[in-house]
Amino acid sequence: MDINQFIEKFKQIETKGFVKSMRRGPTGIGMTLESLLGIKENNISLPDLDGIELKAHRDNSMNLITLFTFNRGAWIMNPLEAVRKYGTLDKNGRLGLYFTMNFTPNSAGLYLFADNEAVSVRHINGDVLVKWNFNDLEDQFKRKVPALIIAYARTEYRGNDEYFQFYKAVLLKGTTKDIIRESIKNNIILIDLRLHDKGTMARNHGTGFRIYEKNLPLVFSNTEVIA
Repeated sequence: MDINQFIEKFKQIETKGFVKSMRRGPTGIGMTLESLLGIKENNISLPDLDGIELKAHRDNSMNLITLFTFNRGAWIMNPLEAVRKYGTLDKNGRLGLYFTMNFTPNSAGLYLFADNEAVSVRHINGDVLVKWNFNDLEDQFKRKVPALIIAYARTEYRGNDEYFQFYKAVLLKGTTKDIIRESIKNNIILIDLRLHDKGTMARNHGTGFRIYEKNLPLVFSNTEVIA
């Protein structure tokens, strides 16, 4: 399916009004949209249209999604040293750094610092753990999310059944390091550290650069309502 075929089909879906979710739970909206579009379900993620990712969004959703992960060449301190120096115990008794970072120091004394060129995780004692250049973040963003279509839906419950009214599709394209920098400074893009002590090394699940679905239009350069 190309983007023009998507637009035509989405306009037909809009005329249906509220449609019953074809699956219970959080994934119901994506599965329902795929079915209405005639797309075979992909159990990993919503399929691409001409290389454009498609996401279905409930108007009242507070879901966080990962835009991308990035660690390559970013760690200043050895990750295992950082975990052992500043980590906390998780529910499995493992020492780890599992924090959503902020510009205010957290309970471990870690905080974000940003200037025009980079954002870093620092400790109040002056240690710099990890640092990301905004140019690198821009490149990673563009590789992972070059473009995105968001299909918006109003929701209502009738008894135990959820219904969706798809009413708008928006095409998002491009970003800049300035947008990324300001989005991080304003807590629109959140930075999640996700690593733990695995004995001889730190097991790093990839630092997540995450965002609430509702804020996605704020991190792209171009926004166009297509249906």
